[in-house]
Amino acid sequence: MPRMSARELNSSPLGRRRFLQLGGLGAVALGAGGLLAACGGSPSATGSSSGLGTLGIQLSWIKNIEFAGEYFADAKGYYTQAGFSGVNLIAGGSAGTSAEAAVATGKALMGLSSPTLTAPAILQGAQLKTIASTYQKNPFCILSIDSDPIPTVRAMKGKKIGVQSGGNTTIFKGLLKANGMSESDVTIVPVQYDPTVVTTGEVAGYMAYTTNEPILLRMKGFKTVQFLFADYNLPFVAETMVVSQSSIDHDRAKLKALLVAEIKGWTDAVASPSQAANYAVTGYGKDQNLSVDEQTAEAVAQNGLVVSPDAIKNGLFTLSDALIADNIKALANMGVDITADKLFDLSLLKEVYQENPGLISSFAAAAGSATPTPGK
Repeated sequence: MPRMSARELNSSPLGRRRFLQLGGLGAVALGAGGLLAACGGSPSATGSSSGLGTLGIQLSWIKNIEFAGEYFADAKGYYTQAGFSGVNLIAGGSAGTSAEAAVATGKALMGLSSPTLTAPAILQGAQLKTIASTYQKNPFCILSIDSDPIPTVRAMKGKKIGVQSGGNTTIFKGLLKANGMSESDVTIVPVQYDPTVVTTGEVAGYMAYTTNEPILLRMKGFKTVQFLFADYNLPFVAETMVVSQSSIDHDRAKLKALLVAEIKGWTDAVASPSQAANYAVTGYGKDQNLSVDEQTAEAVAQNGLVVSPDAIKNGLFTLSDALIADNIKALANMGVDITADKLFDLSLLKEVYQENPGLISSFAAAAGSATPTPGK
């Protein structure tokens, strides 16, 4: 059995993707009443006599490589340079607070999330908006072994596909719908968060994160094949930055300062996967028993989700009109009907780049020097 990363070790009995997607597609994390009641407040960084105060950021998971940009922004002083006296990176997890709940209650100025969570919360009345997206593609993939490869969505036909229960099943069914397939075209096999089942032949394909399980199996000597949901008509973004409408209305300068620091941090993270892994393993995620080799490999793979031609041209975290439209369509395929103006507000990011055009060229240079994604 492959050695499980901290993601698996810390997610039993609720795996990360089950936690996230159950929250987004089944129920709002605080419960509808609790979250909506909380949305009357104005979440912001804790005030102080100097600058913008202490910044609170709700992470979407445990402190691993996924938050490399935040680690760089803290370690290299980008948050303090932007005017904050300090930063509190609040770990998430299977029992943690969702980004939507943390922002709504004022626990955090910004939370990292996904449209699959934020859109349902907004539809239930939460006054939230997505202002930027770290990942230009979501990490979901179908993982297979090269002896029985599934390189495309159509290649799943007639195969047994391992899918975790709850929200992951909803997303997988959305993938089928988006590609003109039906549930009868495949056999959906309920599985847990252990990819071993695809190596034993229990299933031919396994719903995974491209930045995690494929790397775990490759490190055990398996040759893997995968395709991304984002490349097959389900291109919702991920690790999105969610804030309250109140902070957009009343704390624009604070949010723009946050975005500048985040852009600088993620520019560095893309340029240096090895240092990103070092921060995760020996610093911020020291208590997670992370592997340097695995976290470095995940950092390299993660770059393939962060860097895109549009991001290089327009700036880190930006979403083109076409990508936004694709996200709205993808959500509809999963049964979530929302309009772009209710979910997204990219005006702050636009202002940041108008005022700091050098950030675009710096990221383009970093992306050009980034190590290619393995297994692509």
